Amino acid sequence: MSIIIQKEVKPMPTPESKVKDAVVKILKDYGVYYFFPATHGYGRSGVPDIICCYMGAFIAIECKTIKGKLTALQERELLRIRRAGGQSFVVNEDMLDDLKLYFASFDEEGRG
Repeated sequence: MSIIIQKEVKPMPTPESKVKDAVVKILKDYGVYYFFPATHGYGRSGVPDIICCYMGAFIAIECKTIKGKLTALQERELLRIRRAGGQSFVVNEDMLDDLKLYFASFDEEGRG
């Protein structure tokens, strides 16, 4: 009888997943409530990658690579969020400092 030992192979992170990981680190650093919405089954297509609430502000973040483009459904969802009074952002690896500045701009009353 022979025993085969297999090493767990983790998938290589995609460029977009690296952006998501960096965004999550920022969100954690600022104590932002966030989650990744499920878009399969009963979910809706085009929903942003990360939904957040910070000091009373509803914030949606779509993560892309520098070369990444929004789909028409993603553009529609981000616009609907803004029209409803929320904030929406498309963040790539060159915009991480801008996201930090956004969260740093809130004062104690939650105004950004």
